[in-house]
Amino acid sequence: MMTSYLERFCMLLLTLSLVYLFGCSGARRPVLYPNSHLQSVGETRMRSDVNQCMRLAEGFGAPVYGGTDIARDSAVAAAIGGAAAGAWGLVRDNGDAGNRALAGAAAGGAAGLVRGSLRTGEPSGTYRGFVNRCLAERGYDVIGWQ
Repeated sequence: MMTSYLERFCMLLLTLSLVYLFGCSGARRPVLYPNSHLQSVGETRMRSDVNQCMRLAEGFGAPVYGGTDIARDSAVAAAIGGAAAGAWGLVRDNGDAGNRALAGAAAGGAAGLVRGSLRTGEPSGTYRGFVNRCLAERGYDVIGWQ
């Protein structure tokens, strides 16, 4: 009986995570200060330069998002959840420590995945630094990312 509830819970969390990842997270872009260079080149050229700097960053291997962080966070959360729930099962002495550990690991892993997916809209520091420098060398002044 616990397995069916656990399976439903995990499927719900996985579905919500995937919907968020593929439906809601938009790529962030640099926000530029309207300095004299930006005003002289205009919006069309500015967009072209921003897109080119972003492509250059990806082409030179700057990781856009830290995907390994999501995997690591999910694995750590699964280990913590499994250990905590398994320990609770041992203390309760119901003979269900294994089931509780599996349930805790699944819940912890799902929580780690959701937590990691909520951070995916933020480009990595290396990527932002590359794009910021590329734009600065072209005369732009990056004041943030949105």
